[in-house]
Amino acid sequence: MMLPTAAAVTTRRSSRVARGGAGYDSGMSEGSRPFLTAQWRNLLMLTYAVDPLVVIDRVPAGTTLDSWRGKALVSVIGFQFLDTQILGTPVPFHQAFEEVNIRFYVRRGIDTEHRAGVVFIREMVPRPMVGGMARLLYREPYEVVQMRSRVDPGPPPDVEYQWNVSGRWCSLAAEGEGPGTELIAGSLEEFVTVRHWGYNGERGKPTLEYQVDHPRWRIWRTSKPRAEYVGAERLCGLELAQQLKNPISAIIADGSAVTIHWRTEITG
Repeated sequence: MMLPTAAAVTTRRSSRVARGGAGYDSGMSEGSRPFLTAQWRNLLMLTYAVDPLVVIDRVPAGTTLDSWRGKALVSVIGFQFLDTQILGTPVPFHQAFEEVNIRFYVRRGIDTEHRAGVVFIREMVPRPMVGGMARLLYREPYEVVQMRSRVDPGPPPDVEYQWNVSGRWCSLAAEGEGPGTELIAGSLEEFVTVRHWGYNGERGKPTLEYQVDHPRWRIWRTSKPRAEYVGAERLCGLELAQQLKNPISAIIADGSAVTIHWRTEITG
């Protein structure tokens, strides 16, 4: 079985919506329909306080830069992407792979609703079809690179994610400590993990918004994370790369099943 092309996925979506089958309710709004389901597991998240000026120009129209206790934050995250399905169909040869991404945090207010979201600066995967479809359909900044990982889910978990940039290996690694805990309301860890909206903006184009559903995760703190970002300036720019030195938070989350919904366009 061949992986569907982006054009085929769009056609398939239209057909399913017309039939009202395969989990697609004709009464559902465009943005509420699921596009992709998967498992995100063993997420290693290193979060850095940065000068807001290094990300402010990347904030999509219709959103504002979010902050935790006055700090603008950027996270580098490595995790396992498992059991991937698009429109309810398993993706051959794309069932298990790594992803590493760099992201920052925004919010969008709609009347009394507060939508806590993320904007990706760079996303790296080893599978070309995943990166290609995400770039085409969601305008996400995916790059296809060599990747490898070492994961012991524990508990406590012990994980390492590596990716190759211009022939040199970069890495994220950490060991969880203790029994693991639930997220504390108002904590930095809750701020960076409880994010149910993604945004993507390009100059001259409408901002894309999409919903991401998952439950709250259990986390382990780690006091000795190891990170080597060789060539990070090529991935996120020199100014930001220079600020990814000393994380203010380092955690491993167990992860869960996730659902990514179809994107919609928003206006400012």
